[in-house]
Amino acid sequence: MITLGIETSCDETSIAIIKNGIVSANLVSSQDFHKKYGGVVPELSSRAHIQIIAPLLKDALRKSEVSLENIDLIGATAGPGLIGALLVGLTFAKGLALSLEKDFIAVNHIEGHIFSGFLMKQNPEFPYLCLVVSGGHTLLIYVKSFSELCKLGSTVDDAAGEAFDKVAKLLGLGYPGGPKIQETSKYGDDNRIKFPVTDLKNSFNFSFSGLKTSVLRYIQSQGGIEKLDTQHICDISASFQKALVNSLTLKLEEALKKFNVNSISIVGGVAANDLLKEISFKIADKYQKKLIIPSLEFCGDNAAMIAFRAETLYKIGRRDKLNFKPYPSIDNNSFLDSSKLIEGI
Repeated sequence: MITLGIETSCDETSIAIIKNGIVSANLVSSQDFHKKYGGVVPELSSRAHIQIIAPLLKDALRKSEVSLENIDLIGATAGPGLIGALLVGLTFAKGLALSLEKDFIAVNHIEGHIFSGFLMKQNPEFPYLCLVVSGGHTLLIYVKSFSELCKLGSTVDDAAGEAFDKVAKLLGLGYPGGPKIQETSKYGDDNRIKFPVTDLKNSFNFSFSGLKTSVLRYIQSQGGIEKLDTQHICDISASFQKALVNSLTLKLEEALKKFNVNSISIVGGVAANDLLKEISFKIADKYQKKLIIPSLEFCGDNAAMIAFRAETLYKIGRRDKLNFKPYPSIDNNSFLDSSKLIEGI
């Protein structure tokens, strides 16, 4: 079976091809020009997707040594994401499916991340806990099977990735914030400032707005960013990163105490954070659970995870019509509203 995956939910255009379960191409074109704006500009993102998507498809086909006629299934991200960006990839995929008379699957971007651990040699084992930490979403999911997903918790305000971006901006480090803060933290003392670790009691939800505000108030108390020397900025970065990672792993460990699972998977762009990896492996060792974190290639937005998820949906009988509409918000899709599943856990 040969599956084509298309991902255009934000500022990466990605095309991937999976041949008989093996990723033969996973090409990603990143829109680096957003850095000068301090964040993604939706209209510019959509235009860039339009310009690169067809050439990228040709490159992926060439690398995989297949022709369009050989494709059996086409999957594309339908949401959540920037509506204009989503429309580019989804419309492109529909056009291909119509012209080639191939089956089409509309894939939820977050589901793609949730199952991205299966792109590795060592796979998660059902049931497993999945911590999703991407630029726009922070979720804790109980994954019972490829068709049964239960949301245990989510962020009530900013996502972890957004908090990284906003604090990096406060510190004058630039965009994207995650890699910038991680690099700066290497030279800092993470015990210098005690930023709060938010714990929303009696829930598995997260909150990062208070942490972000604490960083802002601290900078103001020091006379503003202009008064901070390089070492002080490194210490703030390290202290903030420590607090954020502790907030994430606190809820992960609470869930491990409550639910009997066979493994853990941490996915999304923030999963590439070294401190998060370090602490998560310690927790996994403590509870004797296998921990799967995708390689850097599959942590960020990529089409390989979309192609894989399309295949799993196809195999359990899913088929989508070509009038399927994109959805910008995760709330507009019901796959995470499966709260009744928790009754059987």
